[in-house]
Amino acid sequence: MLILGAFNLFVGRLYLIPSESMEPTLNGCAGCDGDRIFVNKLAYLGDSSPHPGDVVVFRGPDSWNGSYTSQRSRNDVIRGIQNAASVVGIIAPDENTLVKRVVATGGQTVQCRAGDPGIMVNGKKVDDEFTEKPMSNPVDPATGSQACQGPYFGPVTVPQDNLWVMGDNRTNSLDSRGHMGDELQGTVPVENVVGRVEAIVLPFGRTGFVDNPDIQHN
Repeated sequence: MLILGAFNLFVGRLYLIPSESMEPTLNGCAGCDGDRIFVNKLAYLGDSSPHPGDVVVFRGPDSWNGSYTSQRSRNDVIRGIQNAASVVGIIAPDENTLVKRVVATGGQTVQCRAGDPGIMVNGKKVDDEFTEKPMSNPVDPATGSQACQGPYFGPVTVPQDNLWVMGDNRTNSLDSRGHMGDELQGTVPVENVVGRVEAIVLPFGRTGFVDNPDIQHN
């Protein structure tokens, strides 16, 4: 148990995808058998940091946690058992952990305005071939566009040591775009990142590595 606990704490652990916000890359929905993913906690050791295109698990900043409800029991004994089980990876940590794709990093400017061909970072369109198509929800042409895959936003210059993150299911994801009014302009501190998503472990029919492409290659 100690070895398993140390592995989960320092090396990596499994997480369950609870929603549809990262489809088609990661599957999850209410009442279905969501993907279980392996998150590599060693991916960003030392001078390494998340790159545009990486799929990351992170702890939600304070402004992202308004609707989070603890899943722990109010009974002290049961809660203690749950916390112990969390250490060895049997159940999830009691924190608002989310999974999104990094689109822009510190110092970069991200936007999607009327006339833009897609999400723009430093004036260039980022790759969006991995996003959900056709889109899950309609886009109001008065406030957004098909190219933006949702409402217009930006420009936002990402603070140093922060990330702009978005779901692959762009019209069904509450991500950086939905938190632009907070003190971080919707961005997420790098220190909040738990690790990089490397693979889908379960269900067996979907087992495989998760692609973390360079979306700013052009």
